[in-house]
Amino acid sequence: MEITVGTILEGKVTGITKFGAFVDLGEGKTGMVHISEVAPTYVKEITDHVAKDQVVKVKVISISPEGKIALSIKKAMEQPQQAAGAKPGFDGQKPSRPRSPRPAPAPRYNSLDFAQKHKDEPKSFEDMMAKFKQTSDDKMSDLKHNIDNKRGGGRRGYSK
Repeated sequence: MEITVGTILEGKVTGITKFGAFVDLGEGKTGMVHISEVAPTYVKEITDHVAKDQVVKVKVISISPEGKIALSIKKAMEQPQQAAGAKPGFDGQKPSRPRSPRPAPAPRYNSLDFAQKHKDEPKSFEDMMAKFKQTSDDKMSDLKHNIDNKRGGGRRGYSK
């Protein structure tokens, strides 16, 4: 029997490694099932799904130029009832998907709104520095006032 890509065969598991299982296909041919091709779900331990000397149904998914045969157990489990060339569940129409609601658009501002909002901001570097210095002096004054109040009105033992 000639082994070609897409063929579904039965074989016997001859060896198990942490990355896959080797399957004897008969006639001296051996292929490997990678751990990702063992089951349709995540496989942490391959020994949870296959055992040595177990007979499994596999599908040939590729044959390398060197003759290495890649096999899949999960693709052999898929239903072969579909028409040739048709995708599973394809009836000629696009499947409808639930759509998530779109986020509300960001509010738009015109130049008058921007000017109103930023009319108190300084216009030049010097204005910005003066505003920063005034704000900084106010904060420092408040901070010193709060410290003096916590200490009881002044620094003890120190003259001002």
